[in-house]
Amino acid sequence: MAKLWHNILIALIRPWQYLPLGFHYAWGSLLSGLMRVFRYRKDVALINLSRSFPELKYKEIRKIAAKFYKNLGQIAAETMWLGGRCRRKEKVYKKGIIALEGQEELYRAFEKGNVMVLNSHCGNWELIGAYLQYTCDVPGANFNQDDVAVVYRRLHGKFSEEFFHCNRCALQTKDFDGYVESRVVMRYIARHRKEKKVYVFPNDQYPYGTAIARQTVNFLNQKTETMVGGAEVAEKLGMSVFYMNANRTAKGKYTISYKKICDDAAALGTENIIIEYYRLLEQDIRKNPSNYLWSHRRWK
Repeated sequence: MAKLWHNILIALIRPWQYLPLGFHYAWGSLLSGLMRVFRYRKDVALINLSRSFPELKYKEIRKIAAKFYKNLGQIAAETMWLGGRCRRKEKVYKKGIIALEGQEELYRAFEKGNVMVLNSHCGNWELIGAYLQYTCDVPGANFNQDDVAVVYRRLHGKFSEEFFHCNRCALQTKDFDGYVESRVVMRYIARHRKEKKVYVFPNDQYPYGTAIARQTVNFLNQKTETMVGGAEVAEKLGMSVFYMNANRTAKGKYTISYKKICDDAAALGTENIIIEYYRLLEQDIRKNPSNYLWSHRRWK
């Protein structure tokens, strides 16, 4: 019975996803307003912002929070819309949602061997598949979707897992097998050890309860426990490491920038990679504070 309702819900949502982006932004704007009215995790967001920017007045903090909730509504709208563009990447590119910076250095690094890309909850993290597919398709790219592996943490609900899996891989072909659950990532790497790959690891602060390896850094004026899985894998395999940022520049517009952290993670070491990663992340958050996900308990 549960599977039946699950299939019915998917069938009802899919046609809705095919509607134009403008329609999705309309309900996304309504959603944003409702989140503010009903104070969706508002106390968490305000505390996170106040501790991260102690130099700002409360009025300024509230302005950042208001813009953050506006962004959150747009993120929901863009995520829903992307699922309706399944296997139709040209339509996504035509919208001009994505612009790239620093990808040439990423291509040069891939010529030499495996690459590790560390990313965070900046911009619209649910469009990561679209960002990477675009990076594969622009002129000058020297890798394709078969050379990319994106690591993720499995969602609890079966419906959520299937829905977001389909959305995140909407632009990839049906045989794409590079969406890798974090618990089996080492097996995936071992299986593909003879192939060159671009590995993409999420790297937010506060490790999941199951994370054994962690490191403490100074991030946004606070001692912060961090995940180190991606950096550790890069060190073990001697990969080059890049920091990736998705910066919202306007409604429906993102600039994806790649900045090299090192050519050889084995030489730099996990600890120094993490320190540099968080230095770059903090730098970008300070430039555009509302672009980050503030509504979750990143410091515990």
